[in-house]
Amino acid sequence: MENSLQWFPGHMRKAQRLIQENLKLVDLVIELLDARIPLSSQNPMLREIIQDKPRLIVLGKADLAANVDAWLKKFRDENFSAVAVDAAHGTGIKNLIAQAKSLTESKTHKLSKHGAKPRAARVMIVGIPNVGKSSLINRLAGMNHVKIENRPGVTRAKQWIKIADGLDLLDTPGILYPKFDDADVALKLSWTYAISDEIHDLEPTVCKLLETLAEKFPAGLVERYKISLTTDGHELLNQIGLKRGCLRKGGLLDTEKVLRLVLSEFRAGKLGKVTLDDLL
Repeated sequence: MENSLQWFPGHMRKAQRLIQENLKLVDLVIELLDARIPLSSQNPMLREIIQDKPRLIVLGKADLAANVDAWLKKFRDENFSAVAVDAAHGTGIKNLIAQAKSLTESKTHKLSKHGAKPRAARVMIVGIPNVGKSSLINRLAGMNHVKIENRPGVTRAKQWIKIADGLDLLDTPGILYPKFDDADVALKLSWTYAISDEIHDLEPTVCKLLETLAEKFPAGLVERYKISLTTDGHELLNQIGLKRGCLRKGGLLDTEKVLRLVLSEFRAGKLGKVTLDDLL
């Protein structure tokens, strides 16, 4: 993967403008991060975009991550409100709603105090593509308001959704970095599918993933594939291909098949709980 990966298509620019235009309508910004890559899934432009608007950090896909409590502590130590959720099973959703209400209470109270018509607090969720925004919104709303498409960058245009008594949500498309200056960050976003598989070379990407898992979270790798650990990603790939029968005629390794297998099983959490960013 190139050290500086350019990927900022037109719909991403449009999404950023949409967030900036609608920011004045909301009282709180919920920043949804991938708990497996809490730093790499942050958007470095977000602070500039939201300025002094209150922010709640939500670590999504927490069921797939290790060290979640340590990361929550890190964000709270930096004076951010932070919660962890598993939208697929509903874990942490009540806590998220309670935190959102707490962070918006002063704003809605202030409006009422100055004679304004009482209204629900308004929140907006932002996050990089495929971080789980649609799944979280569906869980918050209690029904399928948002069509989920498992392709980076695919979320429909804005809509207001009631997520609790006194709490309304403005949905907006996710936004991603205009430029990847850090190749390590780009790799992690590729592994978690924030970057489409079609825009980079899968083989070195997956081999690096296997090397990283072998170093940091070897137990899940060994348990899943019954392989011998090594620091060579290509050797790990070959072992997995042989164990899973990913072969062409003549006994040759079907590289494409095993690459897709590893990525699919990693993304589904079948290789164990991982956190790929390091606590600073």
